[in-house]
Amino acid sequence: MPLEAGLLEILACPACHAPVKEQDAELICTGQDCGLAYPVRDGIPVLLVDEARRPA
Repeated sequence: MPLEAGLLEILACPACHAPVKEQDAELICTGQDCGLAYPVRDGIPVLLVDEARRPA
């Protein structure tokens, strides 16, 4: 289930404060040096650095 556009506009990566973009079931940080991927569970973004997947 996609997140609302208004919600995506205000969400930011908690690690580097860059905007995030939605991709599949994750929110991907758009920061050049960060790139963490945060899970979205049951339509709720889990913006915890400990839960994030590191970039490949």
